Amino acid sequence: MSTSNSRVDAFLKTQDRWQEEFKLLRAIVQECNLTEDLKWGQPCYTLDGKNIVLIHGFKEYCALLIFKGVLLKDPKGLLIQQTENVQSGRQIRFTSTKEIVKLKTVIKSYIKEAIEIEKSGIKVEHKKSEDFPVPTELTAKFKTTPALKKAFNALTPGRQRAYLLFFAGAKQSKTRQARIDKSIPQIMAGKGLND
Repeated sequence: MSTSNSRVDAFLKTQDRWQEEFKLLRAIVQECNLTEDLKWGQPCYTLDGKNIVLIHGFKEYCALLIFKGVLLKDPKGLLIQQTENVQSGRQIRFTSTKEIVKLKTVIKSYIKEAIEIEKSGIKVEHKKSEDFPVPTELTAKFKTTPALKKAFNALTPGRQRAYLLFFAGAKQSKTRQARIDKSIPQIMAGKGLND
């Protein structure tokens, strides 16, 4: 049984939408002997400093995010890829306390499998930055501004991917160009999209 973290206690008190569901999920995760913390403003549970699961809420549902969920067997077909760009994490989504209570044993088995995967050292094979498409607008900007290309290549792979996904997420060329132009100072400063 893991101990409660005062920061998570404080977080839970501020929640209106999913407070009861969060409390139930927390109680289940605490039975799995993980370390409780607050990361990214959400209750996060770790093993030897490695992220295992995170509890978070959205407008339509709350979820238990399993960081290496893509590696789980998922015999019940519960795991959901949040967006097409999420490579390793998978969610189990809930809309009521009844669902959580009904799935308690299954939830614990998924968490225990995630813990065993982490202990085994198995890694998720992530796509590399060069596997993501580079918008033609960015390629054109690299040709006219070599310093931008150099600064972009100096960014961490995660920062590169974030920019590529952000730029490519725009449907119109004009919008992609505007996003690129707006991001140039950040890239030149060696900063990520959300730094």
